[in-house]
Amino acid sequence: MSLPMKAAFVSAMLLALLPACASAGSSPASNTGLPWVELAGQRYEVELATDDHSRAQGLMYRTQLPAGRGMLFIHDRQEWQAYWMKNTRIPLDILYFDSQLRLVSQQRNVPPCPPRSDCPPYPSEGPARYVLELNAGHAARLQLQNGQRLILGPGIPPAN
Repeated sequence: MSLPMKAAFVSAMLLALLPACASAGSSPASNTGLPWVELAGQRYEVELATDDHSRAQGLMYRTQLPAGRGMLFIHDRQEWQAYWMKNTRIPLDILYFDSQLRLVSQQRNVPPCPPRSDCPPYPSEGPARYVLELNAGHAARLQLQNGQRLILGPGIPPAN
């Protein structure tokens, strides 16, 4: 192969590899196909809970939530919310956002509800439309303050 042909071949190979290299350094959301949200510069893949059944099920019975993952609950209306930890086996941060995607309330390091006991509610301190559940400790690590904005990735319906 002549030198110009080798150079053209190497250039073509490099161009073909660019998309793979770009995706290797991007967020995990690009690898699994799950939607994502971004909060305080940190991106999280999220499962969506958009109807009564999926909101009621939430993260029940899970023994772990992988790093960089969470669940985003989307309610039909902005109103006062209260979540509980029934049958939830992992400690969580519960973050409440209004229709403008501003953080209005935080429940940090919420423990699992002990078996055969009454599970206390963890209410929002203001009306919320979106609720993000993450592994406990993320709110503190990100130093979240009420008023911070949540960014919704593609495929997540915005509030109407």
